[in-house]
Formats: sequence, C-alpha cells, structure tokens
Amino acid sequence: MYNDKKILAVITARGGSKRLLRKNIRLLSGKPLIAWTIEEGKKSKYIDSLILSSEDEEIIDIAKKWRCEVPFVRNLELSKDNVPAAEPVLHALDMLKHKQYDYVVLLQPTSPLRTAVDIDESLALCINSRSPACISVTLIDKHKHLFNMYKRDIVGKLQPVDKRQNRVYKKKDLPEMVFVNGAIFVAEIEWFKKNKTFITYETNSYIMPNERSIDIDTDYEFKLAECMLQTR
Repeated sequence: MYNDKKILAVITARGGSKRLLRKNIRLLSGKPLIAWTIEEGKKSKYIDSLILSSEDEEIIDIAKKWRCEVPFVRNLELSKDNVPAAEPVLHALDMLKHKQYDYVVLLQPTSPLRTAVDIDESLALCINSRSPACISVTLIDKHKHLFNMYKRDIVGKLQPVDKRQNRVYKKKDLPEMVFVNGAIFVAEIEWFKKNKTFITYETNSYIMPNERSIDIDTDYEFKLAECMLQTR
C-alpha cells in the first residue's frame, strides 16, 4: 500500500512464445526467467498482492514454487500472439473483482533486470504526480537518435525517418526521446478499465537506465541479460 492506495501486481506469462521457446521458464543465471520478476515483486514495499496470469501448467507450477499466488488459470484466447498486453490484466481485474484495489501494476517476466526499487519509484511517481498511469522508459542515446535513422526500401535505398533530418543540430540540442522498455506499467484501475491501455497522453514516465532495461525476446538478449546479472 502507498498513500492508502491498495496495489495489485500482475505478472503475465504465456507458454507460447515463438522467437525464444519456453523463455519464461528457461534458466537464467540458475533461476527460471520468471523467478527474477517474482522475487523483485515480492521485495516491493508497496505491492499488496502479487499474482500470476498464465494458461500454461508448467509456468504455473514454477511460479507457485517461487511463492507467487495463482488465483486463476488464464483462458487460451487471451494467450495468443496478437492479444494486446492490457487484455490479460483486464481479465485479471475481472477475475478478482470481489477484491478492492486502487492501482494495478503489470510486470512482464521478460524484464529480469528491473528491481523492486524501480517498481516502487514508478508507483510513487504515478500516485504523487496524480497521474492516472505511469510506464517505465529508457532514454534514447543521442548517437542513436531518430534523426540518425533511415528507412530502407526494397532495393536498399535510404529515406530519412524524420523529415527534419536535413536540419543541422548539435547533439545537445536534440529533443529528448525515449522508448518504452516493457518493464513496468502502472495505472489507476478505474481509469485503466475505461481506457483499456496504459499509454495515453495522460501517462507519466519513469526513466530506467539502459543496463536494467533489457527486454528479452531473442537468444542474444537472453545471453546479454545473463552477463549483466553475473556482473551485478
């Protein structure tokens, strides 16, 4: 609880990952990938309930072994590739509608380097700023800025992504840009139910450093996360 606001955290983990098979339970530095998120969620000072949403029996069994509550089994329709990330969270809120929470936090297991401090600071920022939602982001390096990016056509020729690329900028004058790193999504529940998304013009942002912002989708990212954990 934070400022008398009761907080539910939902870890969403489906079994059908395509690019990296069974990634949510693959061992990362000696633990199943999902265990890293469970551990940090349980360390949070503000989360009142931490639950798993999954359709996969093996993922559910492993989550229970790591002392994560599993109050229901997600239906298969909500575990397909094209389902928006918000849908399993809305389903979880519906399944737990008999319980009273003020805020919900989505924690995806593919962000194993996110810490309990990151979670708590995101929650505090959201509630203290009176924002209906807050998500974690990472600053884009000025050397990798949109002004340095190009679209490549079918024959390999380049077109600028941003039409302002022909303007001359000093790096210090480039506008600040961020990308959504997928680690933390916070929202006031009634607002979230109405909007069915975490990201609107009202959403605030919590900046996380690059070294904690790896979002695992490939074998390379998995190995990179393992290196980071071994040196942390």
